[in-house]
Amino acid sequence: MASTNRFDAIVIGSGVSGGWAAKELTEKGLRVLMLDRGVMVEHGTDYAYDGKPAYEVPARNIMPKPLIESDYFIATHGYVAPSNQRFYNDDRLNPYAFDEGSKFYWIRPGAVGGKSLIWGRWSFRWAPADFEANKRDGIDGEWPIGYDDVAPWYSYVEKFAGVSGSRENLPYLPDSEFQPPMPMNIAEKWFKQRLETKFPGRKLIHTRLSNMTEDKLDQGRTKCQFRNQCGNGCSFGAYFSTQAVTLPAARATGRLTLQSDAVVTNLEYDPAARRVTGVRYIDAKTGEAQTVRADLVFLCASAMASTQILMNSRAPGSERSHFDESGTLGRYVMDHIFRVGMEGEIPGMTDYIEYGRRPGGVYIPRFRNIGEGEDVGFKRGYGYQGSAYRPPAAPEGFGAAMKHGMRRYASWKFGMGAFGECLPYRDNHVSLHPNKVDRFGVPLMRFDVRFRDNELKMMADAREQGEAMLKGAGLANVTSWEGEHVPGDAIHEMGGARMGADPRASVLNRWNQAHAASNLYVTDGAQMASTSCVNPSLTFMALTARAVDHAVTQMKRA
Repeated sequence: MASTNRFDAIVIGSGVSGGWAAKELTEKGLRVLMLDRGVMVEHGTDYAYDGKPAYEVPARNIMPKPLIESDYFIATHGYVAPSNQRFYNDDRLNPYAFDEGSKFYWIRPGAVGGKSLIWGRWSFRWAPADFEANKRDGIDGEWPIGYDDVAPWYSYVEKFAGVSGSRENLPYLPDSEFQPPMPMNIAEKWFKQRLETKFPGRKLIHTRLSNMTEDKLDQGRTKCQFRNQCGNGCSFGAYFSTQAVTLPAARATGRLTLQSDAVVTNLEYDPAARRVTGVRYIDAKTGEAQTVRADLVFLCASAMASTQILMNSRAPGSERSHFDESGTLGRYVMDHIFRVGMEGEIPGMTDYIEYGRRPGGVYIPRFRNIGEGEDVGFKRGYGYQGSAYRPPAAPEGFGAAMKHGMRRYASWKFGMGAFGECLPYRDNHVSLHPNKVDRFGVPLMRFDVRFRDNELKMMADAREQGEAMLKGAGLANVTSWEGEHVPGDAIHEMGGARMGADPRASVLNRWNQAHAASNLYVTDGAQMASTSCVNPSLTFMALTARAVDHAVTQMKRA
């Protein structure tokens, strides 16, 4: 087995967290090796279907039914299309398991850039109350940091990444460093006025997106072109991705080495020195195993993958990870609950259509459990993501009459879906399978994660309130639906190696530093002690930049 020590730091993973770690470390003068298990995707040149119409994409960009029903779609059934299939993991090659009675969708990327290539880009700051929620509710897992610790780092990453949105001065949804928002269409403005009049205290605001509305020419990035093809890769660099934003910055320093197709299996550890001594990985193309060494390791492989690497880092013959001194590694796994939606028809305005295709829409921030003494039968809350739109008229008849009829538009519609917070439960956990391994010899991840009564009550309320808001605002033919609630389905998985002040009850400290290893930092979703009800990626970015600043400062003092 070969070994080398040519690097100051190793970053495992290249998604939103790994990209930021590489940028910050290299810009602070460190020689960095980035390892990612996915195939290489270069910005622009490897976006095979960027800007292509459906008729130039295989199967008109609709996955054939035999593929949908195959094992490839264990998890990614609702997300993969022929135009972006290369960006996703193949579950036939890299399977996982879940316990009887449990179900989990582990939706994994399969390319360098990770989920930054496939994410929805909704970007929100957490509120002070989000960091205080576990303590306030008497729930295990008090955060060791607060909003004030993260606020300057939110500003730091927002200014560089580019976030569009509107200032609203809402106590439960802090404003960001915004570029101008993507404008609401006429139907959304109509709905906003009627909703806020009928339901005082509730707001409908612009989407907060990591899609730029102004150019960043110093980064070689151009504002959004309103194509709504973000999932195919954006050669304009209009949305935040590792490829467009952090990777070019890290490469510009001349201090980054990037290794794709590198499957990290475990971390080597010196229990006497309490330090990580090496990172072992397998070349996915050749099967060759290597160990690389550095003074500092940032583990950013995504929440569940990072947890798997930590759990598989153990002494020969032992079932206990070097990093599980607290017994909490692999526990308190969470994801947002959703799959509740509603829709209705907006009367009038039939002389108008929307020009272009925005990649976002509008947002109704959380309004449940934000006041003193409120009792709605569940803890925490939810928000709604939605938009108004005019679909083409449905085809009727045959021949020329049908074709001409389809040139018309149907009435305006407004639809939205709820995203709710999941509480941290100790017995929502992952483990290593006792007798099944993957093609690299790593024990399969096994999931035992469920939504509970609190989350189901929350979604029932979200459905009821959503219908009431649409009807109260004057929409017609309002309908709602509720799908199967499967953890992982929102692709916002968090927990597994949470941070905390007490080493007996957490894996990481307030700086994302492992209690068991001073030179190991974990800054992806694994770190999270709760979920809030808003999308988490912006918080991952801010905490990563904060952790790098701490790590490099500590290195310079040593």
